[in-house]
Amino acid sequence: MRLCCCRLTLRVKVAASCFLLLLVLICYNIPYKAFPQPSHLPVEHVVPECPPGFYSKQELKPHLQRPLQDPRAPGANGIAFVSGWMTPEEQKEKLSGFKKKQFNQFASDHISLHRDLGKDTRPPDCLEQKFWRCPGLPTTSVIIAFHNEAWSTLLRTIYSILHTAPAALLTEILLVDDASTDDHLKTRLDEYVQQLKIVHVLRQRERKGLITARLLGVKSARGQVLTFLDSHCECFPGWLEPLLARIVEQPTAVVSPEISIIDKDNLKFNKPRPKPQYHIRGDFDWNLKFGWEVVPEEEKKRRKNETYPIRTPTFAGGLFSVSKSYFEHIGTYDEQMQFWGGENLEMSFRVWQCGGQLEIIPCSVVGHIFRKHSPHTFPRAGYVITRNLVRLAEVWMDDYKWIFYRVNRKAASIFKENLFGNITARHKLRERLKCRNFSWYLNNIYTEAYKPDIRPVMHGKLQSTGWKCFLDLKKKTERWKPNKILQCNFEGGAQVCQLLLLDQWFPTWKPGPPEFKGSPDG
Repeated sequence: MRLCCCRLTLRVKVAASCFLLLLVLICYNIPYKAFPQPSHLPVEHVVPECPPGFYSKQELKPHLQRPLQDPRAPGANGIAFVSGWMTPEEQKEKLSGFKKKQFNQFASDHISLHRDLGKDTRPPDCLEQKFWRCPGLPTTSVIIAFHNEAWSTLLRTIYSILHTAPAALLTEILLVDDASTDDHLKTRLDEYVQQLKIVHVLRQRERKGLITARLLGVKSARGQVLTFLDSHCECFPGWLEPLLARIVEQPTAVVSPEISIIDKDNLKFNKPRPKPQYHIRGDFDWNLKFGWEVVPEEEKKRRKNETYPIRTPTFAGGLFSVSKSYFEHIGTYDEQMQFWGGENLEMSFRVWQCGGQLEIIPCSVVGHIFRKHSPHTFPRAGYVITRNLVRLAEVWMDDYKWIFYRVNRKAASIFKENLFGNITARHKLRERLKCRNFSWYLNNIYTEAYKPDIRPVMHGKLQSTGWKCFLDLKKKTERWKPNKILQCNFEGGAQVCQLLLLDQWFPTWKPGPPEFKGSPDG
């Protein structure tokens, strides 16, 4: 066998060198995409021969036409239910329903399942908003997890979607039953929804909670966008399109509607006002409790009109839409969190720190029944929720977790005894997504947050040696002021304070504006 070697000419050498150099330059200049956009993401939803212009009303026609309404019917046009004179049996029924569901089920049962909320009272900017046919709005699957929900509120939620969501965009409504025990939510519900065609029931045989139930719905969802709602909602006209349109503009946005209160006592729907709105957004304190605060002036100035989204540091987590591709890319939920509690803050921190954004879309309005107390219980509820919070603190809060542990001794104990489960997979997710640290979140997203020292000189409750009581700010809605006269608390439930280097004592959490009563509780 003979080996043949030949000397390359100068021209061949130069050509080969140029080719290799060109290949290196091409590879080097391919941009890294932290958030790959598969072809089925809404932003790339391209239809052949994409029609020009905006969607017409006919194209956005809802799946189901609302039957004619009697304007004098109970609760018509979203007004409050007035019971009038009641028989002893009716009074007993009302009290029983309230005790079981923590809202006026008697009123709900007497209001039409197809209730019309009346005239569209959103601001003119919202009424005039149009949506481009190109690239087009994506399809969505609506996922509703429930446990022992009242028949009338669950059905009214379903019908309010069918009467308002464009048929061309609504792929399905998935009802995920978290092991309900009420008889009306078993065979009766299965048989009833068959007539609704696109409504399907999925069931968890064992009670596992909101997080697992929603993930079951995600696995079955066929829509390009996931829309999560609670089982005691009513959708206002035009609620869906603004959510989907924003996801087309920004596929990494997790968007929530403006949540209107449906009064738990009389089911009055607090409709939006046409004039400039009073907007609120989500926040949190260092006990890791979600809350609401007034949108700051800087955010107000950034928005040109009511169609512009409101950036929010955290969200309630009950009602929102997200691209299915992005939801899976960003790590869905922490599957080792149990039942519910803390998953909304975990997702809030994760989305912001990993390159996404949380927004409230004011032109999208959905009503929600806010209850003072959840009617649902689960074993060791307080411990389970605190354990969930420890998991999020360990993964996302870096050294700021020590502030949480100072405030919440139960959480500190769970951490110390290593009872919060394995978080290796979540740490790997954070590394894979190249997420920023919690300091970045506080300095760039929630700049208004009160930031306690991670390691203060001293910390604890302030005790009066004379009165033998703890000094207490009492109302968390009051702004802290230096040299403020505090009241005595003999029960020990006062705020934890910290001593700074400036020889000043401050409460560990930042008191905020007047509280927004209640929050979506699933």
